[in-house]
Amino acid sequence: MIARMWRGWTKPGDAAGYEEVFNTVVLPHLHSVSGCMQAFLFRRELGDEVEFAVLTMFDSIEAIKTFAGEDYESVVISDEARKVLNRFDSRVIHYEVAASEGR
Repeated sequence: MIARMWRGWTKPGDAAGYEEVFNTVVLPHLHSVSGCMQAFLFRRELGDEVEFAVLTMFDSIEAIKTFAGEDYESVVISDEARKVLNRFDSRVIHYEVAASEGR
């Protein structure tokens, strides 16, 4: 299993807008990607900014390439998300999951 992590930042007034984009645009798209197993959205208040971290779990690098293309470390950002994010990582980080526990 491969974890894919990415971060983006909004103004506090745009944070709810990004959460809406994540729930109505990003998640439905991820559900359509074969091999995408889970997605998480984390939020952190930073005073004049809100940081979001997105963690997606894929069953393989091949599944990630289906989602992101051959340059699979490039970020995939919808037009709707670009409208509410001030800035975002241009590259994503991938981790091979070495251990996990579910409850």
